[in-house]
Amino acid sequence: MSSQRRIGARTPVALSLTTAAVTAFALVGTGSAQADPGIPGTSPEYSAGTYIVALAGAPAASYNGGISGYAATKPDGGEKFDKNDPAVKAYTGLLARNRDAVLDKVPGADTVYTFDTTFNGMAVTLTAKEAATMAKTNGVVGMWKDEARGKDTVDTPTFLGLSGSNGVWQSQFSGVENAGEGVVVGVIDTGFWPENAAFGPLAKPWSAEAEEALRQNFTGTCDTGVDTPERNIECNDKVIAARYFEDGIRKSNTPPIAGEFRSPRDYGGHGSHTASTAAGNNGVDASIDGVSVGKISGMAPAARLSVYKACWETIDPDACAVTSDLVAAIEQATNDGVDVINYSISGSKNSVVDPVEMAFYQAAAAGIFVAASAGNSGPGASTVAHNSPWLTTVAASSHDRDFAATAVLGDGQKLAGAGRGAALPSAPVVLSKDIAAPGANPSDANLCAIGSLDPAKAAGKIVACQRGVVARTDKSIAVKNAGGVGMIQFNVPGGAADIAADFQAVPSVHLDATNGQKLLAYLSSTATPTASLEAGVQYKKRAPEMGSFSSAGPAIAGGGDLLKPDITAPGVDVIAAVSPAGNNGNNFQSYQGTSMSSPHIAGLAALVVAKHPDWSPMAVKSALMTTATTLDNAGKPIQRAGKDATPFDYGAGHVRIAQALDPGLVFDSNEVDWARYGCGLGQFQLLPNGPSICETVGSIDPSDLNYPSIAIGQLVGQQTVTRTVTNVSNKTETYFSTVEAPAGIKIAVDKKSIVLRPGQSATFKVTITRTDAAANKYAFGALTWKALQGHTVRSPIVVKPVNLSAPSEATGTGVTGSSDLKITPGFSGTLKTVATPLAADQAKTLTLSKSNEDWDANNPATSAHVGKIEFTVPASALFGRVATFDDDYGRYGDGTDVDLFVYRKAANGALTLLGNSAVGGSNETLTLAPGATYVVFADFFDGPAATQDILLHTWTVGAEGAAPLTVSPASTSVSVAAPVTLKASWTGLTAGQRYLGALIYLDGNNVQVGNSILGVKA
Repeated sequence: MSSQRRIGARTPVALSLTTAAVTAFALVGTGSAQADPGIPGTSPEYSAGTYIVALAGAPAASYNGGISGYAATKPDGGEKFDKNDPAVKAYTGLLARNRDAVLDKVPGADTVYTFDTTFNGMAVTLTAKEAATMAKTNGVVGMWKDEARGKDTVDTPTFLGLSGSNGVWQSQFSGVENAGEGVVVGVIDTGFWPENAAFGPLAKPWSAEAEEALRQNFTGTCDTGVDTPERNIECNDKVIAARYFEDGIRKSNTPPIAGEFRSPRDYGGHGSHTASTAAGNNGVDASIDGVSVGKISGMAPAARLSVYKACWETIDPDACAVTSDLVAAIEQATNDGVDVINYSISGSKNSVVDPVEMAFYQAAAAGIFVAASAGNSGPGASTVAHNSPWLTTVAASSHDRDFAATAVLGDGQKLAGAGRGAALPSAPVVLSKDIAAPGANPSDANLCAIGSLDPAKAAGKIVACQRGVVARTDKSIAVKNAGGVGMIQFNVPGGAADIAADFQAVPSVHLDATNGQKLLAYLSSTATPTASLEAGVQYKKRAPEMGSFSSAGPAIAGGGDLLKPDITAPGVDVIAAVSPAGNNGNNFQSYQGTSMSSPHIAGLAALVVAKHPDWSPMAVKSALMTTATTLDNAGKPIQRAGKDATPFDYGAGHVRIAQALDPGLVFDSNEVDWARYGCGLGQFQLLPNGPSICETVGSIDPSDLNYPSIAIGQLVGQQTVTRTVTNVSNKTETYFSTVEAPAGIKIAVDKKSIVLRPGQSATFKVTITRTDAAANKYAFGALTWKALQGHTVRSPIVVKPVNLSAPSEATGTGVTGSSDLKITPGFSGTLKTVATPLAADQAKTLTLSKSNEDWDANNPATSAHVGKIEFTVPASALFGRVATFDDDYGRYGDGTDVDLFVYRKAANGALTLLGNSAVGGSNETLTLAPGATYVVFADFFDGPAATQDILLHTWTVGAEGAAPLTVSPASTSVSVAAPVTLKASWTGLTAGQRYLGALIYLDGNNVQVGNSILGVKA
């Protein structure tokens, strides 16, 4: 629904505006800063703490030479990074000297870690003032505040086609004892429990050839710990290396709990679970609460493990790690020479250039395959994390084993649900919220939080607990602790839809929302309600189905031009090794999350690496993705909450390892391609040396990255993407292309067939055209190459048609002049353009002096170096803007640095920080939403003079203005994807004045399809 208004004033103009027209201009003023704190230069309100500091110069894993006297240190294709290579030692020595020179400028800095392999820089603890000084020190090109990160199978091997006489282990590796030989899997997580049989000695020694390759390429060591002997660890020929990283988290606000092990030993169980899933031993007998649950196995049982404990048990489950420890672990794993890394820890949704993602960039450049969890924030759109193309991002789905159980109510109703516990005879039923313990919060009792139930009222009863907030298994512990004999857990309408047969502390049944409402109706209408619980019965179900929690695309960081997640694997009800310390004495437990699906892919990737050791990480990824399936075991589309799932849920689909070992074709790429992608995305420019990197390697449209999937976040009528495939089979094959085009979209491939010899590549183009598909709604299709010999190579296609592509900002100069704007329509018909008048800036001067005083953005106040202005943007305006410009300070010399901070002012005078603009120098801009009063603080951070006049330019853009702005043609016929040029013109401006206006683009029905901001310096 659109709202129309006419803004009359001194220079009147009619504007047809939708709500989007206003919010499209409002970059700040919506209640939060828009800049991602993971991008350097956008979070300057420094406070005391630990920072990751990026320094000028490439890290050793990707240094290609160019500095006189220092040879390239990046490993050649197929080779491992060698920390002890003389060239590496020489170059890292140079980096160390440069690092020391920076530290000399900030003598109070306390160094936590130094990095030189996957990241050039350090982690240092600084005061607020030291942090501000460090940020401006020559050689420092980026800073990130240390951030907290959180932790993000019985028989998944059978479900995945690994076990059995015809399974991959036997058919491809001549037995499970060989599956993964020659491969080292690194796991960055919470450590491992060394006494668990999953981590016992290998069932069969590696071959002499594999052992020699390990000796030459792997340099990891076993750090047993500094705890008491029984709390330390020992390694063996299965877990061949282990380390722990604690320096960062012990300086954080959430240090490890007192009982944590100061060694690689696992406390919570998460790391043992992921490590055993990826590469734990085969055929390990598992039991939970004394009940046998069968045998478990890792995906690559003959692979070896190298464990990196960087995630700890803390009082905050969402803050088990900090980025400094994580980057240190990634760097160590790369130095050690692992082949695969599993990373089941949360990450950025908005950026591909935060320290962790960039450390993984270098690891992948060094030849390491990295699997990362997509996140557990689903099912909402754009919740997926780890959106970098050099990572394989894994969603979570179910496997085909489940347990059904039934609750039989006293009136005879049978409510089917999930459960695997023993039967329970009839017992009284009580609703948990009605039996809150004295002093307990009733809302906690409603959710069965531990300690919230009254034992006097729970004893001998079945307790009905609402799902949510509290871990499902903790609810049954709360019931048991209060003396309850059973539990019925129920979903609620609008909440999570799935039900789970967890291992519970008391006999339990989990009901969906429909049956949950029946239960509640029975309890409310019955004076003495009772129920009995039938024993859980195992059955084979339709699978996979997406986990309700699994994070989904489209990926924010890629602007929709890169499909994430990449693939899905089992992550629901996965039984694996855990630590008894944090699991009620159990050595095995059922967990769920993308943390569980990611190690499945890491372990399966290890099998691919073992089979094809010369393949790049991206070739491995491509093999896994292009052979995946979008159908379940019933031959029907994979489901999510009762509906067909989409590529935003599962990426390329559900992994099929047998096919991945022989994919036929692969889409390969390397670190140069990724850099070009990052430059095309506009994010690599924000990296250390980013502009020079982009100038050197160039950029591509992000949709043109040679990726196994195709995604276009803004399809403006028509777009052509390019892909290259390489034949990795041992025979010449002919492939034919077929397309699945969604309604309203035409997909054309320029080559109907390709013939490729082994090792040969072919490039092809795919043209995607909107015909009558709805605008601003994603459409899904696929391109498949089928070979006569049987290979099938499938790439999902995701596109979102849009109506217009226009520059967000344009500039011009002169008292009289014009500016050309190139507009590309996504429709055929009439394009109308309405121009606002040009608003003249109202410059306000603040006389400020440099000072060593700290600036606290959370407690803003004026001082010698900080001034403020108040600025109201009326509701009738389109937007407001405050800006500073470098060229205002030329009379002082070079080097003026001003930072701006904007706050919304409430009616009572309270200020709420909305955002900031604080890049180096003084070109700062804040764009503000209408209908609010703002207070903008200007911090004179540095400059050539001790005292300077700081100019803050302000504009209110709308129907009122100082001079008319005209556009030609104001109305024109357009065709899909055919660019047109519009000319915005002005005259009669005052020399030296700065002006701001806007262009509003409408279709033939006067519906807004876009806008641009125009700045003019007369």
